[in-house]
Amino acid sequence: MINSEKLTFASSILKTIAHPLRLGIVDLLIQNEQLSVNEICDLLEAEQSLVSHHLTSMREKGVLSCNRQGKSMFYSLALKELEKVIECMETCKVNQA
Repeated sequence: MINSEKLTFASSILKTIAHPLRLGIVDLLIQNEQLSVNEICDLLEAEQSLVSHHLTSMREKGVLSCNRQGKSMFYSLALKELEKVIECMETCKVNQA
């Protein structure tokens, strides 16, 4: 049986990534070990301010890691286990009514 602490942690992480743009960011960082904010914006065709907001939130929750190289911020996936979550979502079939 999973203890309540693990359930609380899992719930927190799932809430943190439960947004289409955030899931897109996680998926990109699974495919690419590290990306700059600009690269993420370009690949997702999203505005820098919106992407930065989501990146900051996910970094604060421990989902992402970040390091500065010159003027650029580079992000990577801190919770590598999320790759399994994304794989599961990609293989799950949604029943349509």
